[in-house]
Amino acid sequence: MPSALPDGEPVPDDGALPASALAGAADRPLGFYLHVPYCATRCGYCDFNTYTATELRGTGGVLASRDNYAEMLVDEVRLARKVLGDDPRPVRTVFVGGGTPTLLDAGDLVRMLSAVRDEFGLAEDAEVTTEANPESVDPAYLAALREGGFNRISFGMQSARQHVLKVLDRTHTPGRPEACVAEARAAGFEHVNLDLIYGTPGESDDDWRASLDAVLGAGPDHVSAYALIVEEGTQLARRIRRGEVPMTDDDVHADRYLIADEILSGAGFAWYEVSNWATSEAGRCLHNELYWRGADWWGAGPGAHSHVGGVRWWNVKHPGAYAGALAEGRSPGAGREVLSEEDRRVERILLELRLREGAPLSLLREQGLAASRRALSDGLLDAAPYEEGRAVLTLRGRLLADAVVRDLVD
Repeated sequence: MPSALPDGEPVPDDGALPASALAGAADRPLGFYLHVPYCATRCGYCDFNTYTATELRGTGGVLASRDNYAEMLVDEVRLARKVLGDDPRPVRTVFVGGGTPTLLDAGDLVRMLSAVRDEFGLAEDAEVTTEANPESVDPAYLAALREGGFNRISFGMQSARQHVLKVLDRTHTPGRPEACVAEARAAGFEHVNLDLIYGTPGESDDDWRASLDAVLGAGPDHVSAYALIVEEGTQLARRIRRGEVPMTDDDVHADRYLIADEILSGAGFAWYEVSNWATSEAGRCLHNELYWRGADWWGAGPGAHSHVGGVRWWNVKHPGAYAGALAEGRSPGAGREVLSEEDRRVERILLELRLREGAPLSLLREQGLAASRRALSDGLLDAAPYEEGRAVLTLRGRLLADAVVRDLVD
């Protein structure tokens, strides 16, 4: 969730949606994203809407406090119930992200989940995930989450090498994420993810292989691996600009991706989205698939984004402003946009092409179809699914996914 918010039309004080957004809602999955914007320290590469205690000091007092944050989230979940009306859908997925959600008491996360269950109900096979910092949980905390209804957990590992973690300003010690996987399994979590970042300045191929080996040794059923993006305004961007650390180039990113796919595939992981691998269909992150497939989700919390029936909106960024709006009985929405049919077509191409199942060729216009034939000839699209009417990236196509998408959209 980037910290910058787009422009858009105002959100009504009651958060009401156009009737068109609710039409046919019963046929679409519904998920909830619950944003916890607090971090113990700020990582040098992070551009998300997060805050440390120091950054919040004097900017909202009790309104911005972690102590009553769960109640703020509960208030927005209740607002969602009013806005969505008699929506009969049980919630298919809940994802608690941040920030570091596990800086809150486990009871607070369970209380937030309980609000979703009480207001909407959860599907019988609902996926309920929280992100976690390895240093912010212990066996008792994980057991409390599992008992409270969480069944999936995602640990931020980034790297197994201390010098790489130092460049990223990550504070956990090498080996702790792997220990967390074992603790989560002992607590009853069937689905566990480890997040990795590749391309950090100073990271070598051997460092990256060591991180992947450590992941496999830990035994998660899901791995996310993302190329480091140096965002303007971050501490890491300033360090690179000053020449303190080198910038990693795209060729290195490509090499690291190939290493990841080779090692993970050899260990029984299958890619299902360009940056995500799972050991089984059940191990795939269903919540993220809601995003990639344009389903409905409500994002609660400062800066959180939502989408229902072609209407996208986003909340005010600052926890103090967010709390103030809810205290006054107003929607915390900062702006929204109603997507046109063309907007939705383009977004389907942008997102679905990144999936293993690919995107239907029927989404493409004449120029996009011509581009798809060139991509097929260049080995960027898989021939077999293409014959069946779908554009599916090859391994080489995944390396150039952004460029392929741009060509097909045009």
